Amino acid sequence: MALALVKDEELEESVADDETSASVTGYDFDEDFQIKIVALALRDAGFAQRTDGLIRPEYFENEADAAITKVALDYYDTYKRTPDRKSIGTLLKSAVLDRRIRKDLVDDVRERIKTVLAADISDREFVADNVARFARHRAYETAILEAAELLIKGDYDKIEKIVQKAQDVGISEEGEAYDYWAEIENRTTERVDLAAGLIKPDGISTGIADLDKYLYHQGWGRKELSVLMGAAKAGKSMSLGEFGKNASLLGYNVYYASLEVSRKIIADRVDANVADTAIRLLKDSPHTVKGKIDAAGKKAGKFFIEDFPSGTLKVSALRRRLEQFRRKGISFDLIIVDYADIMAAERFTGDLKDDMRQIYIDLRAIAFTYNAAVLTATQTNREGAKATVAKMTDVAEDFNKIRTADIVISINAVEEERKSGEARLYFAAHRNGESNFTLRIKQDREKMKFLTKVLGKE
Repeated sequence: MALALVKDEELEESVADDETSASVTGYDFDEDFQIKIVALALRDAGFAQRTDGLIRPEYFENEADAAITKVALDYYDTYKRTPDRKSIGTLLKSAVLDRRIRKDLVDDVRERIKTVLAADISDREFVADNVARFARHRAYETAILEAAELLIKGDYDKIEKIVQKAQDVGISEEGEAYDYWAEIENRTTERVDLAAGLIKPDGISTGIADLDKYLYHQGWGRKELSVLMGAAKAGKSMSLGEFGKNASLLGYNVYYASLEVSRKIIADRVDANVADTAIRLLKDSPHTVKGKIDAAGKKAGKFFIEDFPSGTLKVSALRRRLEQFRRKGISFDLIIVDYADIMAAERFTGDLKDDMRQIYIDLRAIAFTYNAAVLTATQTNREGAKATVAKMTDVAEDFNKIRTADIVISINAVEEERKSGEARLYFAAHRNGESNFTLRIKQDREKMKFLTKVLGKE
């Protein structure tokens, strides 16, 4: 959690004032709305992008809000994204040590961050519009005052420029243009910080370091669609459950939408995995299992599992469900759909390939909108089910799935491998990394453990 900023002795070293005190020209919004702005600036990359340059810390009435916002804005200016929840504590600690947060504000910031992390972050567009309106009004006020002085001097050209500048104030509708040459300094800073361990990779870890190192983001990529491909009973759902559990245990918030298996069965599978117990033996030692689950869950992120009838869940309905969680202050780092092939198209065209293509495109849009990693699965076709290694051409129904996904990993095992508790992961497609290679893995299917060890690369 992001609450223990620094030790008391470290606080003594953090002195000096900053410029985050509340201004008399502060926001017209009430306290709850101001907290919402802070929460969105800290936790929602889309909001940060759309309001870039419009939010000023000195407008906040609460000095702790101003301090937290300044840290959030500095982070976004450098990395063009918002920090994950696990990095927020480190950021605040660093801000205290380098005097961006005053010593006398530390206790207030520590308490305020609890509120900010739990705040409702829905209605992003409404909040962004109101922030833009406020910023535009402030820009007009400043322009009028400056124009009055310039009018006396007869400097009409300059008046026109400052008025035009005020008129241009607003939210970014098209997305921020990335100045490639100018941004090399920020890219370098990020790479240095990554190498030094000062910031963590943006990917959602698989929980297996020997697998993460082959993924471009050292985990499932945010704003990306990752797909596991396999034949029937190859272990797709088992893998999705394990990767969801692993992410939660690492502190990430996970949402799991199941369209094939009931949430009770998924929960039983995860129980067996966490408790290191054969799924058929869970009933034999329920209290021991409960103790292991309780212990593991103390530091875990959220892990919500919901089930839906096959062929009924549309991406728009998934979006509405995610928004309902946002209104409760919960945003997700990893969104799992088990699985995309049995989702419902927004509008049935009668052409299965067109419908499937749109589902995958819309799922990838979900990842981008919520700055989350989306992980799902797909079936292989008949040839792929028979093959020793399922390649990208072996995907069922429509090859557009492969084109849309950022990474596709097929799950493969011949009968002999299954008997010995082994399988192979073939990197069939990888937009930003190496592909066409295989990782041999060890499994323990009885305990619902999809991957216990990476045995080697082929």
